[in-house]
Amino acid sequence: MALSLCGTRTNQQGMELSQHGTGLFPVACYHDDLFQEAVPWHWHTELEAGVVTEGTAVIAVGNERFLAGQGEGFFINSGVLHAMWGRDGPSCRFHSAVFHPRLVGGSADSIFWQNYIQPLMGDKTRQSVHFIPGEPWHRQALEAVEAAWESCVEEAPGYDLKVREELSRLAFLLSRNPSGSVRPPSGRALRDEGRVKRMLQFIQENYASGISAADIAESASISESECLRCFRGTIGTPPGQYLKQFRIQKACEFLAADAWGVAEVGALCGFQDASYFTKTFRETKGCTPSEYRNAFGRAKNGGRQL
Repeated sequence: MALSLCGTRTNQQGMELSQHGTGLFPVACYHDDLFQEAVPWHWHTELEAGVVTEGTAVIAVGNERFLAGQGEGFFINSGVLHAMWGRDGPSCRFHSAVFHPRLVGGSADSIFWQNYIQPLMGDKTRQSVHFIPGEPWHRQALEAVEAAWESCVEEAPGYDLKVREELSRLAFLLSRNPSGSVRPPSGRALRDEGRVKRMLQFIQENYASGISAADIAESASISESECLRCFRGTIGTPPGQYLKQFRIQKACEFLAADAWGVAEVGALCGFQDASYFTKTFRETKGCTPSEYRNAFGRAKNGGRQL
């Protein structure tokens, strides 16, 4: 299966629709450069685990943030709103595996599902885990993730069994070791996350048009002030700022495809003024749209796209 190309498409609840792997083998492996393209806010039913191979990544899970440096890693539980971006440096790369729980748990009436997967997915104190090599079981988890990823890439005979074995080892380690959290998210935090999921989906569906903060708030049936509170409390940025960032991220995708002019890309992404688009792009990415396209156009492979 080698490395996969991931397109982050979501439904009306903000759930990712992209298929990771196949129905027969529901796992996909990725190699991302977060300075080339951040992973936007989204969620999926699959479990996700990764290892940072270069630089430092910011892992955002709901309203929590942690930094994962080279050699460290992460686990993201099913249904959890999350995003990732690079910090401090020219490059930030990580290996990750996104897999459906049934890959290691089988059917819901199996002993594997009942003893390991169901308790893990139902643990509200374990929305995520920051793996640090100095912690013995964390080191074993990192080794399992890396071994599964390498097997996916190499595709040696029996690699599918090896991938399942290593991800099963990861699930076992997660199930038998205590969570780092002391309490689950509050009812208010879970409600806010649900609202933000709906508002993110509205933005993703309407970013090309002239939507306002009032429109975003209305998509979740809340006031503008409540919308602002939910965004700031859950993902740490106002809705207007997130909208601008999302539009720039989409512009990166269009520029890399190298099929439109710069002004056309700006219009496709909701920037009707070409000079404002260029100014905003430079402020966000540190280069002009043309410079970005020259660097990444037709050269992307194995990463994630919006």
